[in-house]
Amino acid sequence: MIKLFKVKEKQREQAENANGKPPVKKQSPGELRLHKDISELNLPKTCSISFPNGKDDLMNFEVTIRPDEGYYMGGTFTFSFSISPIYPHEAPKVKCKTKVYHPNIDLEGNVCLNILREDWKPVLSINTIIYGLYHLFTEPNHEDPLNHDAAAVLRDNPKMFESNVRRAMHGGYVGQTFFTRCM
Repeated sequence: MIKLFKVKEKQREQAENANGKPPVKKQSPGELRLHKDISELNLPKTCSISFPNGKDDLMNFEVTIRPDEGYYMGGTFTFSFSISPIYPHEAPKVKCKTKVYHPNIDLEGNVCLNILREDWKPVLSINTIIYGLYHLFTEPNHEDPLNHDAAAVLRDNPKMFESNVRRAMHGGYVGQTFFTRCM
């Protein structure tokens, strides 16, 4: 009986492949939801999305943000997104690939954004995350920092913070840390 099922399965595969096309890979629910999110993206003009591994790998992509206001105006910041197969029940993993002097992004690229952690809900989308990241650049938050030094300077001396951001974005040292040019 078992052999009969294997024969029928093999016949079905051969019939599917007879048309010369490779077998179609079934998409996970996470891939289906991500495809929907991406098709419904409504990005601000300062943000763009790219797929470095090609359109066949939707689960890993990059978002580039170019703020047009605030301390980070004129900079270009790239974030990598890694999406779990159980998305949207698990938040995407987001890292900043651009080394940046920012209170909510540490020097390893980890991002402190509440909707990527404790406030994540399956009703949120990729669009929501991108707007959240953009908001970090227009309104950095010294009250919930990953980079405590940058947060203290922002809180205590906003003019010095602005100077440090400009120095970092132009490619230079802030304290003992070197930042590559991102303008």
